[in-house]
Amino acid sequence: MTTNISSDSPIGVFDSGLGGLTVLRALEKILPKESFLYFGDTAHVPYGTKSAETVTQYSRHILDFFVEHGTKAVVIACNTASAVACTTLQSEYEVPVFNVVTPSVEFASTITKTQSVGVIGTTATVQSGAYTAAFNSLNRGISVKEISCPLFVPLIEEGWAETSIAREVAMQYLSPLSTLNTDTLILGCTHYPIMADTILSAVPDHIQLVYSGETVGEQLKHHLKKEEKFNTENALKTTRFFVSDFPQKFDELGSRFLGRPLENVTHVSLL
Repeated sequence: MTTNISSDSPIGVFDSGLGGLTVLRALEKILPKESFLYFGDTAHVPYGTKSAETVTQYSRHILDFFVEHGTKAVVIACNTASAVACTTLQSEYEVPVFNVVTPSVEFASTITKTQSVGVIGTTATVQSGAYTAAFNSLNRGISVKEISCPLFVPLIEEGWAETSIAREVAMQYLSPLSTLNTDTLILGCTHYPIMADTILSAVPDHIQLVYSGETVGEQLKHHLKKEEKFNTENALKTTRFFVSDFPQKFDELGSRFLGRPLENVTHVSLL
């Protein structure tokens, strides 16, 4: 149950690992007076290779953790969990739960002029068809091209996001977009903002990128204002980090994704 929730209560953000830190980074800019709790389920990364039931169960444990810590809203900063677990979590918990798929789809549908949108993501995300289904639910006749880019995540985690190797891989993956009428491209993986410049160099100049952190941030901001839970005070804001395991390169990768050193990191076991 959600009790004693106020505008001062923190916002929970979770991902299977560290990619969701790019979403947190955007949320901190859009909601500069809010406090956050970030949970990286690094003991179970990646979610993309797990069944929907398993991902949903992992997500429940994290939601329980956030509820215990009095969060006023939760953002699923993971495309896989957004696709397979969000609806269930929204039905089972009182705390408002936001995902990174729907806001990006809604925003892209409003800015595309050619009615042709591309989506790039991991193989699991693309195979789930979550983005195409979300576009179809809007009934706006938008053509969707989903492209899996499985090498992007390892390139980013190796620190090779802006190398010639990354550019060559991006050119190979994204070449179909040069023959389509696509003018909008959704980054359907929270790692991909790290590689944005390389991705832009591999697509036609008129294509604009959609970042899930920014789109869900604006949706969350609207919700908090509507529910009078928007923090307008100059109280001391905090961001605390929780992980279920300390993986190799954790500090290095986390700092790269967030844009600053990670502090207040606590190891917790939810099982």
